[in-house]
Amino acid sequence: MSVASSPDLAEITSPTTDLATAAAVLGIGRSTAYTLAAAGDFPCKVIRIGTRYRVVTADLQRLFAVA
Repeated sequence: MSVASSPDLAEITSPTTDLATAAAVLGIGRSTAYTLAAAGDFPCKVIRIGTRYRVVTADLQRLFAVA
């Protein structure tokens, strides 16, 4: 998976996205994202499936919702 540029959150239509894409949306580095996910400190819900991490898109969208 290659993330060429920071994706627009509106472009993510699947229920989950990969950790690298979520990191790009949040403006953090890939390594930092994996470190946070492994420690359970990622700002969104992260699901681990085998060796892969998936981020719940709805949680990612809530971070950017205007109250």
